Amino acid sequence: MLTLTDNAATEIRNLVANPEVPDDGGVRIASNQDGALTLALAAGPADGDAVVDQSGARVFLEPQAGQLLDDKLLDAGVDPEGNVQFSIGQQG
Repeated sequence: MLTLTDNAATEIRNLVANPEVPDDGGVRIASNQDGALTLALAAGPADGDAVVDQSGARVFLEPQAGQLLDDKLLDAGVDPEGNVQFSIGQQG
């Protein structure tokens, strides 16, 4: 299952702190038709999504994205302009 670094959990919590996002919201990672991964704010999981709830941060994984990220680590950082950037690495 996908795991989150402390930085990723913090940035996800910051993103969903937006008043427009419900309390049980999170970010959803899905794969598009080209196989690329997309990340977006979501009010909740879609049917069939796996839910990763770590350190108060919720990530919803579309089934195909969940398979691709099964043994991965999600990290996050903020660039000089203040934009959050997520990256995927190997666990352990």
